[in-house]
Amino acid sequence: MARKLRIQFEGAIYHVAVRGNARHDIFLDDRDRERFLESLAAAVETYRVRLYLFCLMSNHFHLLVETPLGNLSDFMGGLTTSYAVYFNQRHRRSGHLTQGRYGAWLVEGDAYLLRLSRYLHLNPVHVRDLQDKSKAERIEYLRNYRWSSLRSYTGQAKEDVVDTGPILAQVAERWGGGGKQYRQYVEKGLAEEKSSWSEWQEASPLGMGSATFLAELRKGYQLQAEKAKRREDVAFRHVGRRKTVEDVLKAVNKIFGISRAELLRRRRNASDRAAAARALVKFAGLDQRTVAEVLHMGSGSAVSQQIRRLQNPSPVLSNQLMQLDQTLLSSI
Repeated sequence: MARKLRIQFEGAIYHVAVRGNARHDIFLDDRDRERFLESLAAAVETYRVRLYLFCLMSNHFHLLVETPLGNLSDFMGGLTTSYAVYFNQRHRRSGHLTQGRYGAWLVEGDAYLLRLSRYLHLNPVHVRDLQDKSKAERIEYLRNYRWSSLRSYTGQAKEDVVDTGPILAQVAERWGGGGKQYRQYVEKGLAEEKSSWSEWQEASPLGMGSATFLAELRKGYQLQAEKAKRREDVAFRHVGRRKTVEDVLKAVNKIFGISRAELLRRRRNASDRAAAARALVKFAGLDQRTVAEVLHMGSGSAVSQQIRRLQNPSPVLSNQLMQLDQTLLSSI
């Protein structure tokens, strides 16, 4: 059975949901959650995505993102791959971490964006363990919950990666306030938003918005379904495609100023080889074993070790990695 087409276009806003494989937990402790947020921040910068919201639960997470480059699949692929490699290594497991493809629903924006943000920020108190708690107890739990972007909106935490501007602008326009008014808006939704998303999904499986917006989505989806001949993601204005190994290696050669022979030669602490390994996974879609064969690194675990070396790069190396990402992204 062919996979459902992924609708992608520049400036699209999505609610993204990812669940653990077989509904297993994907965050076992705070260290996992912190690492995920580090991976999220890196992916936002690399793929130039605007992150409006995140909410981490034990066995799933939600994101609200805008993709100015129309590259949702690349962004999510980079994010989930990075975190899965870390999680499997740390917890000594193998296999898929997440359950199939992530869910992605288009959002019209404006009032719909505001409503959806409330629903997603309320996720932590819509769990079974809190169903019998009083409203005051649930509000206290929500205010103290560390693993969502709500604290960024209310001024309790500063997450540079979260763009609170568009949603707080609507709050200011409606109620003449900022974080405090947004918190009140969210908390008032405790008794109102339990079934909202299921109702929106019934209205359209493609997204959330006005009748006109949903009609345009259906039309665009039908047009693409007619053109699609392969089982892959297809975009309205932008068809994402993987880079070839040659594309990646040429970019590394140019940015690091080394020859192909030097790049492929085994050397200790070679940042250019680590950068090449990272780019082959991220942009060419290779698994680590294949990357090891391409770069003569010996094994997939050696590739993983090389990629981990890039987590705290020097200013010079950080700039080179950014140039490499931008070069490969601009030609996609």
